[in-house]
Amino acid sequence: MTSSAIIPYPIEPIAALPSDEHLAAVFLNSMAEYGAQLHARRIWLACSGGRDSLALAALCVQLYRQGKLSFLPQMLHVDHGLQADSQHWAAHVAHWAKAQQMPCHILPAQVTGSDEQAARQARYDVMRAYMNQEDVLLLAHHADDQAETVLMRLIQGAGVSGLSGMQPWRVQSQGAHRMVLWRPWLTIRRADISAYARRLKLPYIDDPTNATGDNVRSGLRRDIMPVLAKYNPNVIDNITRSAQLLSDADTTVRAQAVQDLQQTTISSLQQPPVQRVLNVDKLAKLPLYRQRQLLHHWLGQDEPLPPAKQLVDDVLNLSQRSDHNHQTELFWQGRKHAYTIRRYRQQLYRLSSDWLAWLNIPITEQERTLAHIVLPEMSSVDSSPLSINLRTSEDVIWQLQVAPNALVRLLDSHVGEVGHQTALRIRPLDRQQRLKTALSTRPQSGKKLYQTLGMPIWLRESLIVVSMTFLNAETVENEIPILLLSPFDRWILSTDDLAMRTEAQTLAVFIDSHLCSNHTR
Repeated sequence: MTSSAIIPYPIEPIAALPSDEHLAAVFLNSMAEYGAQLHARRIWLACSGGRDSLALAALCVQLYRQGKLSFLPQMLHVDHGLQADSQHWAAHVAHWAKAQQMPCHILPAQVTGSDEQAARQARYDVMRAYMNQEDVLLLAHHADDQAETVLMRLIQGAGVSGLSGMQPWRVQSQGAHRMVLWRPWLTIRRADISAYARRLKLPYIDDPTNATGDNVRSGLRRDIMPVLAKYNPNVIDNITRSAQLLSDADTTVRAQAVQDLQQTTISSLQQPPVQRVLNVDKLAKLPLYRQRQLLHHWLGQDEPLPPAKQLVDDVLNLSQRSDHNHQTELFWQGRKHAYTIRRYRQQLYRLSSDWLAWLNIPITEQERTLAHIVLPEMSSVDSSPLSINLRTSEDVIWQLQVAPNALVRLLDSHVGEVGHQTALRIRPLDRQQRLKTALSTRPQSGKKLYQTLGMPIWLRESLIVVSMTFLNAETVENEIPILLLSPFDRWILSTDDLAMRTEAQTLAVFIDSHLCSNHTR
């Protein structure tokens, strides 16, 4: 059984047929431009079976057989079942690839949603999952596609980045997985590809949805582009050239934004990608247009699509406020994650919803006898830190790290039975507990302590007190708070008890040198 959408040419080997010099030259020039990046990478070719992708596959076969191409891409065809004949199309593509002795893989996909964007996302997701890390995906997008893309983004209100269109070489990331999208034909006209397909008598699939006008792209192609061509026959080339100029401008803007980001980022509070923090004072010193570009870049980190202009304006207004209201929350649903943007004092935070959920995980009180920590390590030459988990989830671990050798010296100062009952106690900070840090002259608790520490509201449930407990000569338990921890900072605590002061000072040196908190993503 066949499909009426398939151009009725027989499937025959095309390697020996004449190739197109212009299409070949543009492809080979692009390959030379990205030769260093292509080296030692596996190359795949996304092939729907349509005219453009089948023509690109045909050209690769011809150049490979002619010895002008050192690799033959493996074809990937995605069948997401949106068309009644999709299974026939997949079989047709596989049959054509077999006739050219070209490897071909048919990938089934499930589409969540009914629009073209959902189908596109499903295709990329299934191909990315099939490909290896850093592999290259060859795409047949051309100048007409580029012009349609730019117009689509223009009517959606895109900025410089969006109006620069598709890029010939782009690294696409999804979590830890990276692949490269390579588009060598962005300067080629659709008419040139059509002529090449006719000369080769390619039995390509003419998808009927491409001309219905039911989606934005096909509507622009059918209704708008012919009208624009009446005003200027060179409209496609002109829009493509504008996209290239805007791409150059975008590169300049991004470079400035990256430089500004380096100057305004608060490195000690960074936890990419879940928490990113800017210094509001340094942000305010920039010209207004650079503030907007910086916030656009800062918000869009870790996301494939940029934030809306309205969000950038709202965040800019938040950064410019002079009141002390720290309750304002701005929300953004990115493609990968949802985010909350908040301000605390002169710090601007972009917090992922996953990170905020992690900060709400309860902290359990723990107690570890020092002898039990150290004795298993006494005979070992390995002095690597011992880790005590403070809060864990599938993605994030926060640990207290203790150096065994330092604890050996500490135990030596507590001989006999007393030493063996010395322990570290770890528990969440009680709002009523009074503590003295180097930041204040007297013990503080609750709101005053939070303000002294400069602790944002969402981090206050993540304060942990580390205490040392031991028995005195009368076997009465004594507890000395020695360290206050947050996921991003630590404060050595002091005591006004004269009998404990020397002990606390000795312990402070040990803590400062060997005790730290660590969280990883």
